[in-house]
Amino acid sequence: MEIKKVGVVGAGTMGNGIAHVFAKAGYQVVLNDVDTKFLDRGYETIGKNLEREVAKGKLQAAEREAALGRIERTTDRKKLAGCDFIVEAATEKFEIKRELFRELDAMCRPEVILSSNTSSISITKLAAQTKRPEKVIGMHFFNPVPVLKLVEVIRAVQTSDETAAAITALAEELGKTPAQANDFPGFVSNRILMPFINEAAYALMEGVAEPEAIDTIAKLGFNHPMGPLALADLIGLDTCVAILEVLRDGLADERYEPCPLLREHVAAGRLGRKSGSGFYSY
Repeated sequence: MEIKKVGVVGAGTMGNGIAHVFAKAGYQVVLNDVDTKFLDRGYETIGKNLEREVAKGKLQAAEREAALGRIERTTDRKKLAGCDFIVEAATEKFEIKRELFRELDAMCRPEVILSSNTSSISITKLAAQTKRPEKVIGMHFFNPVPVLKLVEVIRAVQTSDETAAAITALAEELGKTPAQANDFPGFVSNRILMPFINEAAYALMEGVAEPEAIDTIAKLGFNHPMGPLALADLIGLDTCVAILEVLRDGLADERYEPCPLLREHVAAGRLGRKSGSGFYSY
């Protein structure tokens, strides 16, 4: 099926980034969220990020306006029924995603592929909520979505070869580099990344070094563009805790238990960049 109109559920950091890349690539986008304030904030972010591309000479002003014009904002989820493909980028909680996939399955045409941007939740479990499990797949973008090239394509147990091939091709059309992974807790990216972040938090908690030193050692010693504590702030400390809990429970391994300092920050509302403070102040 030809994809012309894409539905994106969730206008937060990941959702507005996903809407950005699809609209820039020429797709009509229906951006859905539960409140107009989230939609307005997400749309404003897209506009600012596109403007940066114009300022850098990567995009023409007319192309920016055309991309913004392709995005329809709505709190009415029924408007997703006319889409040819859906990306779910809602809150990282299985209960929320489960209900979304049941609702999307009921309203979308049978041939429509339903994908999730989840960074850790089982695609197999989400597929089982639908009557089209062979057409459910993970399409995990990375933050900031307009900049980072990787898309982790996660196959559920039920995902068909045709669905996997279609989403791999779609990622390439967006100028991304797809890499396929099977459905295990944390997939590949977060199974490797989250223990790294967790150990950095332990190093800070135990007084091994200050945040700046930990991140400098990681950046220069491992040739990483960003240190683990700064990256955790970018991802969101609440999201890091949620992913670690999925890893711990899904793999039945206490090695993935979130560091107490991570939990403390989350309990205090210090979630990283999105709240203005985390391991650093913003």
